[in-house]
Order: sequence, then structure tokens, then C-alpha cells
Amino acid sequence: MERIGMDALVRWKESEARKPLIVQGARQVGKTYLLKEFGKRYFPKYHYINFEKSSALSKVFEKTLDPFEILEELEFSLGTEIDREKDLIIFDEIQREPKALTSLKYFCENMPGTAVCAAGSLLGVAMNIESFPVGKVDMYDMAPLNF
Repeated sequence: MERIGMDALVRWKESEARKPLIVQGARQVGKTYLLKEFGKRYFPKYHYINFEKSSALSKVFEKTLDPFEILEELEFSLGTEIDREKDLIIFDEIQREPKALTSLKYFCENMPGTAVCAAGSLLGVAMNIESFPVGKVDMYDMAPLNF
């Protein structure tokens, strides 16, 4: 089955005014699956960071919010090179790491060509309003799969 969300992600990828994208929605609606499938289909490589599973990667954001430094640290931690022009970076369960959410502002300002997506549940409830990068991200609200 093809998700409607895939078309939205492709439009986001092709947009000249692209900002980091936050995919939000209820738990278990397929946000992670959709982003990984998008990465497989439309990018040479994607890099998946899950803040629920890896507290070590959360420490990267305690040190800096600079996207260049963040990507260097992630390359080291993941043991792979990240092509800032061609690859997709996925931050999953971003509500668990408020500084990662804040860093999206700096990805928008300092690395506008880098494709960064984040997924999270209950972002409006789980995050305090100060840490949300208003105006610096694109949003996609994902609904459950329907027939």
C-alpha cells in the first residue's frame, strides 16, 4: 500500500524553500516506517538516529547545537560518512531530546541544503514551548492508515 504521506515527503524533498521537516502524529501510525522507506527510495543513503534507544547520541546535543559539529559527532558515533548534500538524516523520537529539536533551527539557518527529518509523538504536549523552532521547520501531521 502506498501512503499519502510519501507524496508529501517527495514534495518536501523537491521544494526549493525546504526546511527541516517534523513528522508528527499519534504513536504507532507509521512515522518511522514512512521516513525509512522515503530514505531508501529517494536518497543514496539515510542515517537513522533514535533518541529513545540511544542515550549516547543524545549527548552529542548536550555539547553543541552547531549542525556542522553535530554531523561530525554523528559520523564518528555511527561509524559512517554523512553526505550533507545527498543523504537524509532522520531524528526519531525527537520529543525525548529537546536540544535535538532546538538544533533544527540551526540546520535551517546554517545548512539549508541538508535533508533533515524528525519524527515524534505528542510534540505539543511533551515539549515546552521555548524549545520549539517556530518558523524554522516544515511540519507534516500524519494520520493513521485508513481505507
